[in-house]
Amino acid sequence: MLKIQKTNIKTQILQVNPTNPEFKKIQTAAKIIQKGGLVAFPTETVYGLGANALNPNAVSTLFKTKNRPLDNPPIIHIANTNQAYQLTEEIPQNAETLMNQFWPGPLTLIFKRSKTTTLPKETTTNLNTIALRIPNNNIALALIKQSNTPIAAPSANLSGNPSPTTAQHVYDDLADKIDAIIDGGPTNIGVESTVLDLSVNPPQLLRPGGTPFENIQTILPNATLHPFATSEQELTTIKHTPSPGMMHKHYAPNAQMLLIDGSLQNIITKITTLSKQYSSEGKKVGILTTDETKNEYPQTYTIKSMGSRSNINLIANQLFNKLREFNKTPVEIILAESIPLDGLGLAVMNRLRKASGYHIIKT
Repeated sequence: MLKIQKTNIKTQILQVNPTNPEFKKIQTAAKIIQKGGLVAFPTETVYGLGANALNPNAVSTLFKTKNRPLDNPPIIHIANTNQAYQLTEEIPQNAETLMNQFWPGPLTLIFKRSKTTTLPKETTTNLNTIALRIPNNNIALALIKQSNTPIAAPSANLSGNPSPTTAQHVYDDLADKIDAIIDGGPTNIGVESTVLDLSVNPPQLLRPGGTPFENIQTILPNATLHPFATSEQELTTIKHTPSPGMMHKHYAPNAQMLLIDGSLQNIITKITTLSKQYSSEGKKVGILTTDETKNEYPQTYTIKSMGSRSNINLIANQLFNKLREFNKTPVEIILAESIPLDGLGLAVMNRLRKASGYHIIKT
């Protein structure tokens, strides 16, 4: 349940059943989209901030509201594959296989965009490609269908902040800035969708996310990882970003964050040493840990566990929530443990690296 602040908030809060979305509430939100307004809504990954993708003014407002860089293209959310054919120049056969296997779901596919569909340059950020996905969420699908338009929807947060996985997170960032928030409960996956570029050969994974790379390789064994997906330092050579999250700082908590990477015992030793050092300097220390190690550190520090290392899906689900929890504490430095790269671990580590500003300490 949202904790409503006692201020003159214009944002409308719509409590919607995530299993059986109430038609009238979805209709209310859809009318806002149709009129060029902004609606935050849940998907299976994170909450998205939706605008009519065919309305240049609405998309421009979306960018301004989020403080989103104008060269950072939004993902276009659609309700069915027919819309994909309308918005793209061509759907290759490998894309059809992926769409049949993974849609609806946390996989965004990049295509060459249609030259006949009137997609405004604000939506495509002047690229000749377009990023599409069908979300696996009843509320999101109902909203897209009722709005009768593709919806441009980056994460429903202020750019740079940890992505929102609850309506409360959206409210904390955007309460007095958007028309409505659909509260459909917490999201299931907790990290954004995987982004796969099919406009190049071989296909290239640009952003790891909710669909593990290993799953994609079962269908596209020639798919490759863009250097950004595994980079341990900021890449400054990218001139054009076909995918969200490739150039700009993302996911960061308010406090400075260091990512400690290495064997588990070495991580524990290094964090213990660093926490004592920063504490002796008068800094308030937070530690982002896991269930297996949370008791290895002095409980005088602010310690938050992402979950068990045996359940990477839970860690992915809790990551952004824990980063936002740190924002409600007085910590000045966060020491974060790395996790294995298997499955969703690749996506989690990508987010941790960016959240730390690539301040990574190897042990």
